[in-house]
Amino acid sequence: MRILAIGDVVGNIGCRFLRQRLPALKKLKGVDLVIANGENSADGNGVTPISADFLFSSGVDVITTGNHSFRRREIYPYYDDAPYILRPANFPEKTTPGNGTLIYDMGRVQVCVINLMGCVFLENLKDPYETIDEILKKNTAKITILDFHAEATAEKLAMGYYLDGRISAMFGTHTHVQTADECIFENGMGYITDVGMTGPIKSVLGVKPELAIKKQREKLPVRFETADGDCKMDCILFQIDDKSGKTINIERIEIR
Repeated sequence: MRILAIGDVVGNIGCRFLRQRLPALKKLKGVDLVIANGENSADGNGVTPISADFLFSSGVDVITTGNHSFRRREIYPYYDDAPYILRPANFPEKTTPGNGTLIYDMGRVQVCVINLMGCVFLENLKDPYETIDEILKKNTAKITILDFHAEATAEKLAMGYYLDGRISAMFGTHTHVQTADECIFENGMGYITDVGMTGPIKSVLGVKPELAIKKQREKLPVRFETADGDCKMDCILFQIDDKSGKTINIERIEIR
């Protein structure tokens, strides 16, 4: 089983670049399942039904999100209606639209995809360790993949060690900068701290540099705009054994 995870897709420009490059990459690498973080896929932040549908029609099988999951109110009903889009599982269950986990039936094997959010420097959500323990108690899928949307690299790495041997693979999102620490842990879990970003190269995490500089220097509110120009698509490819559920190969990819 070859599972491709794509870093945070930023704006319409990132969506269009993904559509241009993903089909060829899937064919070249023999990809079985594509997971993309789409929480910034709409221009101006957040995800909308339009941007989510665009990603699905471009070849993405599962969309994960994060702290911008509910930035756009029009997406709220979509989380309940569309089966393959996730919000972080540690949002309050009783008051939050959508789900934090799903089972993707591949025929020969089922894949459990989990979306979880860190708490260090982010919102004060339910403890991610407690949340993932509760999910894994009920999980019967042979292959389990986690998108851990978190700010602190230490929080991501600690979660990686915590889950080694309990899930197939974990990839981090949110910081939009691809890390060079992809590895297979001792007990067979594939890992990368942050898979990176899909969007404009000449940018500050997808934002026009001059606007990011203005915000940091002047400290006043600034309306961010997505940058333009040449793009990249950051990914991580996990090859997972169907029988053991362990990662047997991992490849970090950057498409320009």
